[in-house]
Amino acid sequence: MTAATMTLALMGNPNSGKTTLFNALTGARQHVGNYPGVTVEKREGGLTQDGRFWHIVDLPGTYSLTAYTEDEVVARNYLVGEAPDGVVAVLDATNLERSLYLVLQIMELGVPVVIGLNMMDEVRKAGAVIDTKKMTRLLGVPVVEMVARKGEGKKKLIDVARGHFENHVATPLHISYGHDLDLALDEMTSLANQSKFLTDLYPARWTALKYLENDPEVMDRGVSDMDIHTRLAGIAEHATAHCRTTMDTYPEAMIADSRYGYIKGLMKQGILHQAQELSERVRFSDRLDKVLTHPLLGPAIMFFIIYMMFNVTFVLGEIPMSWLESLFGLIADTATSIIPEGLFRSLLVSGVIDGVGGVLGFVPLIVIMFFQLSFLEDFGYMARMAYMLDRVLRSFGLHGSSVMPLIISGGIPGGCAVPGVMAARTLRSRKEKIATILVAPFMSCGAKVPVFLLLAAAFLPGSGAVALFWITIAGWVMALLVARVLRSTVIKGKSTPFVMELPPYRIPTLRGVSIHTWERAWQYIKKAGTIILAISILLWAAMTFPALPLDRLQDYEIRQHAVETAIDLSEDQKFTELQALDNEQAGEGLRYSLAGRIGTVIEPVTSWAGFDWRTNIALLGGFAAKEVIVSTLGTAYSLGDVDPEEAAPLSHRLAKDSSWSVWTAISLIAFVMLYAPCFITVVAIGRELSWKWAAFSVTMNTALAFGVSVGIYQVGTLL
Repeated sequence: MTAATMTLALMGNPNSGKTTLFNALTGARQHVGNYPGVTVEKREGGLTQDGRFWHIVDLPGTYSLTAYTEDEVVARNYLVGEAPDGVVAVLDATNLERSLYLVLQIMELGVPVVIGLNMMDEVRKAGAVIDTKKMTRLLGVPVVEMVARKGEGKKKLIDVARGHFENHVATPLHISYGHDLDLALDEMTSLANQSKFLTDLYPARWTALKYLENDPEVMDRGVSDMDIHTRLAGIAEHATAHCRTTMDTYPEAMIADSRYGYIKGLMKQGILHQAQELSERVRFSDRLDKVLTHPLLGPAIMFFIIYMMFNVTFVLGEIPMSWLESLFGLIADTATSIIPEGLFRSLLVSGVIDGVGGVLGFVPLIVIMFFQLSFLEDFGYMARMAYMLDRVLRSFGLHGSSVMPLIISGGIPGGCAVPGVMAARTLRSRKEKIATILVAPFMSCGAKVPVFLLLAAAFLPGSGAVALFWITIAGWVMALLVARVLRSTVIKGKSTPFVMELPPYRIPTLRGVSIHTWERAWQYIKKAGTIILAISILLWAAMTFPALPLDRLQDYEIRQHAVETAIDLSEDQKFTELQALDNEQAGEGLRYSLAGRIGTVIEPVTSWAGFDWRTNIALLGGFAAKEVIVSTLGTAYSLGDVDPEEAAPLSHRLAKDSSWSVWTAISLIAFVMLYAPCFITVVAIGRELSWKWAAFSVTMNTALAFGVSVGIYQVGTLL
């Protein structure tokens, strides 16, 4: 081929008019043969237009590139092996949804593509309108209207193809296939990229998809590197088993459903306007969507569902939560009675039992919340929520695809910002990706929920569900406002089009929802038993050492001895005074410790927001992990506590403390909601964006949190 020659492949479904277009373009300059080793017909021809010679290949008609048939194998191998300059995908405009399925697969393969929208005369005759400009904008590829049998649009098609293929570098389309498959795909893609496994032929993620689909041809090629092949096959097998166990389906079906969901989301953007209602029966999903995604009724239903989730969580979780509180109180009492007084008892009771127990006490609420969240995900409603929130997000400078990262981060309480940050990879615009990642930590992740529940139980008794609902709404409001400010200042840029996958509704199985719930709950429990345990012990040490000087300890011993030997005091009076002395000593010891000194140093500033030195200690620990806030408060308020009600829940202790008030609690809720992401999330931000943006997130979020908290506390205390 000369420098003036370009190779163009024609692809499309059978009966789409592809071969008619091929004949119209090439005329007599064509020849027919067979592809080597197969009986599939091979058609090639040529066309010269505006001084450029086009080598045109008419590939076999296929519905997909899945390699189930010989035609599909031939078409796919040509794209991979011969690497044409681009593809013209010929679509039957009267059956747009089905035709787009092949286009998505070509785009996932990373091949430049132009869409030839054929049979437009029949579309017009039916009184329908296809908005090709919107279709071009949403898909990111040129769309040309055509009537191949009349030769209409063929010159424009070649002109558009030339400009697009010469000036555009295609990047593989990235479609989300659901949480479970996306995790497997990310792991497999990373492995393929690192080892350069078949990357000279296919994009790494596409290879991973083929392993999930158990594609025989790709897997046969992969045997050349047996080690990587075995590891990829193992991940695929695990994902397959997981899908069968949890959802009674398999990856191939989920992948197909997600692609059709993507197409359905595209169609819902208004690219096709029907003159009259379709005569065929509307499917169940479509009927349900008319209600659940209705412009007015849909959002109302969505807010009602979220509110009911909170109510169900608190109603069902109250009893088992009280059982766990009593259990940990009993364990603490038992340890106190059988272990001699000293550092070991203090470590075990105050550092471990009160610290970790304070976090584990919320497991029932977390499990119930996760169960409901898993049901909505498996049912297919979460994607509908994203669709409904698209217009809202767009007005604040975010992208419609920002919805899922925000929801995953805790848009419905119980998520995690780490996978939420990673989910932002699907955003095409880097600026929208940055904005989404920076505000994702404002959501009510599973680590913050125990803090909110603790403070609600202490200062808003009986209103936990209502409090958590409005805290969630506040998180969304702050995320949107900050996103708007960021997109208007430090990360200015145009918005990009939105296409959302709408998977079909499925009735989840009890086993599947239970397994998904357990997986998430176990991560929470495991974190409490590892990271939170380690941090709790470190913070206990920081709140215990250095110990009070010897002269201060001797002074307390003298005062205790004086009380014990006083002849004018009754036994009850002695007990009360000794208790007061013990608490005074514990408080002074905590202030004298390393953590106490740090908390005390910054108290003059944090007091503007209503935070004392004990709260400061907990918030400093929260930089590592937000769950630590509860465990640290549990430790700080149990050191030296010899009150007969020492087994009372931490919420009761806070409510009785004179330094706390409702406005202190609300101020702290706002601060925890907004301040710096946990350490693991900061690392994720650094990897996805840069360490510069990670540092910006820590600084901006903490400054914003402090400003909001100060405003709440100062205004609240004046009321």
